[in-house]
Amino acid sequence: MARADESREAGRSETFDEKMDRNWGELLQELRVLQTGVQILAGFLLTLPFQSRFEKLDGFEIGLYLCNVVLAALTTALILLPVSAHRRLFRQGLKEVLVSSADRIAKTALAAVALLSVGTSALVFDVTIGRTAGIVAGAALLAVLLVLLVLVPDRLRRKAPGRSTVNGADH
Repeated sequence: MARADESREAGRSETFDEKMDRNWGELLQELRVLQTGVQILAGFLLTLPFQSRFEKLDGFEIGLYLCNVVLAALTTALILLPVSAHRRLFRQGLKEVLVSSADRIAKTALAAVALLSVGTSALVFDVTIGRTAGIVAGAALLAVLLVLLVLVPDRLRRKAPGRSTVNGADH
């Protein structure tokens, strides 16, 4: 009996260009999901200065807030980068380069979203419960995200039978 991955691969007959197109579409869908999360966090952050309690933030909390706002803006730009590159390089025969680059950008964007989540959670806990709670919440979330976003996928990759990739972007 053939393994599940062998039967999937045997059932997929696509040219290199079709594979690149499929990978590009999948990467764009992943970036759309990331963008939604960043928009929600950024929207939350942008409303804070208009709250009455914002005036009571200390220097650490204001610094953490501003770092989160900058990180949200940079993460948004990072997520938009593959689309911008595609628009500028459209029809120049560079799909493989775009897919490979977008793969690396998506991984970087995932890390940035994780850091933004950690920073935002730390800020909320700091303001509502206290500095120690903010630091503990941020550190705990960072540990959980490292497990979920790095260790679990790495373990899944190691458990998977030998799969070939194209520039690390085969899905």
